[in-house]
Amino acid sequence: MLFPLTRFRTFIQASPQPLSRLLSAAGGGLYTLFRMAWFLAKTDPETYSIDNLEREKRTVWDGVTNPQAVRAIREMRPGDHVLIYHSGGVSGIVGVARVAGEPRDDPKNAKSAVVDLEFVRRLDEPVTLAEIKKSGLFADWALVRQGRLSTMRAPEEFIAWLRDRGAKVES
Repeated sequence: MLFPLTRFRTFIQASPQPLSRLLSAAGGGLYTLFRMAWFLAKTDPETYSIDNLEREKRTVWDGVTNPQAVRAIREMRPGDHVLIYHSGGVSGIVGVARVAGEPRDDPKNAKSAVVDLEFVRRLDEPVTLAEIKKSGLFADWALVRQGRLSTMRAPEEFIAWLRDRGAKVES
């Protein structure tokens, strides 16, 4: 799926490089450069769960303070998908949300950022961290390497792996 023109404008405006250099550096061409991105956001289900998101339909994702996780939030663009991960009990991916607005500074913390997320769907069956680790395919991904990181990009290979397992991650 290609993403909206607003992402292209944001990308070009944010870059100090000339457009021709950006496009040649894309490697996979415009399709690769402008695909929707996938992220993963962790939440303690006792604090805020997929149940809450489904009931409310939309929320402001906040409370992230780790600089690497804040950077991931700032990279999100409207239309991007976010895997919702419960970090308490049996840790795993339980649902999918969509980025519903541009990220912005957190009014409560100048070093943080917030973004609006809207509920897309629950997964039929959670995909546990144990299953992800057992696959042996994602040992270099932050979810496996950095257990306390709350928000991160999800690699395309992981999304393909989820689809291959039958997880319905699309809206």
